[in-house]
Amino acid sequence: ADFNYGADEYDAEGNEEPKALPEGSETMPYIDESPTMSPQLSARGQESGDGVSPTPTDGLGTGGERDAGKGLEMRKLVLSGFLASEEIYINQLEALLLPMKPLKATATTSQPVLTLQQIETIFYKIQDIYEIHKEFYDSLCPKVQQWDSNITMGHLFQKLASQLGVYKAFVDNYKIALETAEKCSQSNYQFQKISEELKVKGPKDSKESHTSVTMEALLYKPIDRVTRSTLVLHDLLKHTPADHPDYPLLQDALRISQNFLSSINEDIDPRRTAVTTPKGETRQLVKDGFLVELSEGSRKLRHVFLFTDVLLCAKLKKTAVGKHQQYDCKWYVPLADLVFPSPEESEHCPQVHVIPDHELEDMKMKISAIKSEVQKEKANKGQSRAIERLKKKMFENEFWLLLNSPAIPFRIHNRNGKSYLFLLSSDYERSEWREAIQKLQKKDLQAFVLSSVELQVLTGSCFKLRTVHNIPVTSNKDDDESPGLYGFLHVIVHSAKGFKQSANLYCTLEVDSFGYFVSKAKTRVFRDTTEPQWNEEFEIELEGSQSLRILCYEKCYDKTKLNKDNNEIVDKIMGKGQIQLDPQAVQTKNWHMDVIEMNGIKVEFSMKFTSRDMSLKRTPSKKQTGVFGVKISVVTKRERSKVPYIVRQCVEEVEKRGIEEVGIYRISGVATDIQALKAVFDANNKDILVMLSDMDINAIAGTLKLYFRELPEPLLTDRLYPAFMEGIALSDPAAKENCMMHLLRSLPDPNLITFLFLLEHLKRVAEKEPINKMSLHNLATVFGPTLLRPSEGESKGHLTLASDIWSHDVMAQVQVLLYYLQHPPISYTELKRNTLYFSTDV
Repeated sequence: ADFNYGADEYDAEGNEEPKALPEGSETMPYIDESPTMSPQLSARGQESGDGVSPTPTDGLGTGGERDAGKGLEMRKLVLSGFLASEEIYINQLEALLLPMKPLKATATTSQPVLTLQQIETIFYKIQDIYEIHKEFYDSLCPKVQQWDSNITMGHLFQKLASQLGVYKAFVDNYKIALETAEKCSQSNYQFQKISEELKVKGPKDSKESHTSVTMEALLYKPIDRVTRSTLVLHDLLKHTPADHPDYPLLQDALRISQNFLSSINEDIDPRRTAVTTPKGETRQLVKDGFLVELSEGSRKLRHVFLFTDVLLCAKLKKTAVGKHQQYDCKWYVPLADLVFPSPEESEHCPQVHVIPDHELEDMKMKISAIKSEVQKEKANKGQSRAIERLKKKMFENEFWLLLNSPAIPFRIHNRNGKSYLFLLSSDYERSEWREAIQKLQKKDLQAFVLSSVELQVLTGSCFKLRTVHNIPVTSNKDDDESPGLYGFLHVIVHSAKGFKQSANLYCTLEVDSFGYFVSKAKTRVFRDTTEPQWNEEFEIELEGSQSLRILCYEKCYDKTKLNKDNNEIVDKIMGKGQIQLDPQAVQTKNWHMDVIEMNGIKVEFSMKFTSRDMSLKRTPSKKQTGVFGVKISVVTKRERSKVPYIVRQCVEEVEKRGIEEVGIYRISGVATDIQALKAVFDANNKDILVMLSDMDINAIAGTLKLYFRELPEPLLTDRLYPAFMEGIALSDPAAKENCMMHLLRSLPDPNLITFLFLLEHLKRVAEKEPINKMSLHNLATVFGPTLLRPSEGESKGHLTLASDIWSHDVMAQVQVLLYYLQHPPISYTELKRNTLYFSTDV
């Protein structure tokens, strides 16, 4: 079938232009005059002769008793013809459904003809359509058989029209159903035989008992049927007196059917402009923004518009330079039909393909590196073409990040069949959308189908009405806009009050980085309380951030609701709020106390900010008795050990109970716990082991990272840092191997032995990657800068901008550690034995 279905073209990524109407053509007063309609869907496709009466001449309309009588007589003729074709249609649907049961029965055996998924796709909604028409036929048949002029049946047609949503679902799936049936026929001989001849029962009083029809032909019938019903309504109305009780009902049914037909056909006329809801109120835009939709398995950036009574998903069309930009509607759902599926219902939804963290981290590094280059070009009064080229590259990378980082599912379901899936990076945003929709749904909303003209007018209004103009990436910001904060924000979440009843409560913190919000920290759950006292401190890395959001949740322990998809957040949001991070106010050395109010709940927290260059300084400890901030050689000598006690203890504990912890070493532990452990190790307290066994594993992992971060000199030493940077940049594998092994040999013993000890531990952590989601690359990203970053920043003098995150250096530091992590096991004795004749000045 080569029908031209608007619905299909919408769901493609397609940028096809709508076809222009011929000059002066009328805008579809009746279905059959739409010039852009496909032949199969227009009245001209009447050859099939399923028994529709020919359209009578117009003279039989109203005009006195005689005409009214004749009109009613004509109604009977029209209805009888329609009933006959309805019987044929039901038989066709029955024939289509006949093989479905046996196919389903074999699907679960060892030799299935088709899989359940394929059966579901091919026969999608056929059962529902069959039941709707069977009920309609059974109700209408006796009325026509015992005909009398007072009979009413408008309500039956109105009900039929109100169920057209099922057809929309069928239409949206039609192309895939056809393709699937074709593929299955090619690959399965049994199915091919079934689908080549399906037996359709003949009408009750016909001579033919059966006719053979192909599955493809039968699958097209429902599409044909909508047109047929619309034409019949049109005929019926012509022959129903305006004062007959059926008249308004048939009129309504015709309006719905015409709207429906034109919504699935491409015929667009922008001359009508009123944007109103079915109740005649003006439609207003309530909220809009960019969201990532998972469509046919790939991520697409959409601009979503929430109007008073409808949610519309659009994309910006590609237009020629200088031409007025327009949106293209991908789909819409009337709010009266919109439901949010619960996690249990969404289990069969497509699994979200999550991009590995290290790829996202890599991209952030690249973006930061390009930012630095842009700054350098500007400082050196570089060519504007070079700057433009860099900015274009940066936009492409930021766009990729925006598209690929969201992983929190936001599902929208249309009662009439189709489900849609957005992915968000912030639960705060997800709840904003959900609340805005639910608030509108409290009003008395009606279901409707937009005609293509209404849809085009509505989509056209999006461009003028939109409130979010630019994709949220930093390259869209003007130069004079605040670049946001780069560095570390320390936040203590103290407590909350204002809850009506006891609950298990926790908070999460989100900040915006690279233009979008992400969750950065989570407090523990405070159980069964109305006044949780968390008092937990977090260190959050800021990457161009301007706002901090706090969300307060009630923890859900109901096993049935916990979803297999670990990004599905089933906990209930009790409140949420956000504050701007004002660079002036935040950048004090002291803690700054604040309160966020949300839905009657008050959350108390404190924060202070450390800029990146301050926070990354390695400052030697003034006391030489402890272990933090003290040279590693001093500590090992004092302990008479090869590897510092703190390193051995933390590694042992992580291997004992943290090696399967999701995000181990990446997720930050509670800062107060880490400080407590630091104090115990520094004081060499005898309670260390007891404390370690009780402590949250992320705090222990955090303590180990902090130890290496606070070494007065990096583990791989300042002296060898430039050589590591040069070695990793070599392209000949043999030369690189030689150089990198030589550099390890050049390390002092305590540093080398500790490094090899840590290396083996990190490899063991990465072996559990399927469970803990920490790949070698993730671990290199976390530990690389910690083990390599020079103590006296090479950054003296030229740290112009905090966002100049010496990204190239950071990337190289990650690469150095990754090189050793991916290298076959390196043993101390082998290294020392193979001292090559190699000059130390690499």
